[in-house]
Amino acid sequence: MELHLKGKSVVVTGGGSNIGRGIVLAYAREGCNITIGDIDEAQAQKVAARAREEGAQAVRVVKTDVTDPAQVSRMFESAVDAYGRVDVLVNNVGWDKLMFFTQTTPDFWERVIRINYVGVLNCTRAALALMIPQNSGSIVSISSDASRQGEPREAVYGGVKAAINSFMKTIAKENGRYGIRCNVVCPGVTIPEEGEEVGEASMWARGEMFTPEQLAKVARSLPLNAIGRPSDIASAVVFLSSPRASYVTGQVLSVSGGYSMIG
Repeated sequence: MELHLKGKSVVVTGGGSNIGRGIVLAYAREGCNITIGDIDEAQAQKVAARAREEGAQAVRVVKTDVTDPAQVSRMFESAVDAYGRVDVLVNNVGWDKLMFFTQTTPDFWERVIRINYVGVLNCTRAALALMIPQNSGSIVSISSDASRQGEPREAVYGGVKAAINSFMKTIAKENGRYGIRCNVVCPGVTIPEEGEEVGEASMWARGEMFTPEQLAKVARSLPLNAIGRPSDIASAVVFLSSPRASYVTGQVLSVSGGYSMIG
């Protein structure tokens, strides 16, 4: 299916590892102009090189901490300087550490909120400042099925991701008049592809998220009996941001092998 994304200017935050990497490569195969905003510049450059091989028209990397509005502004300025506009924003940056709520601390809460939610606020505000005058644009934010189901050891993370779901619906309602669509994709457990490089800043870097036994148990619990891969999430993101989904906005889509079935 032709998605009509060739030549579009796409900004992907956290594009250096796992889901973000998969999203960048999916846009590359559509022939997009891509800006990767990532705190791990070296890892993002590796992904950029791969994206060029996969067919991206152009790729640039801007070292960006999404919790810092000044750095976010520079990322969008770089995209506009290179490509003239921004057509798509993918809010992908995320971070968590699996712990029961009673094991967490206020410092941990603050970090989860700033990375997962404040970063989305900063990037969305900067994107809207560009998209409203051009009367077009698409924003896709990566949430989590933990936001819909509740998940042990993800209390703060799940709550923050639920806030993203609500925030994006509101942004969709406020800005549809400008031709801007806003949607959310909720992954379940999604692990790096075999052999995929993961940067040192990634929460997957130390292999502490799940044991092989835990992953096998998760797979058995899902209707599709399989753990998600970055390409699974990327396909949904790219479709929702494309003109093929021109009448879809304010939606929260689970891409989780059937873990969450909400309707």
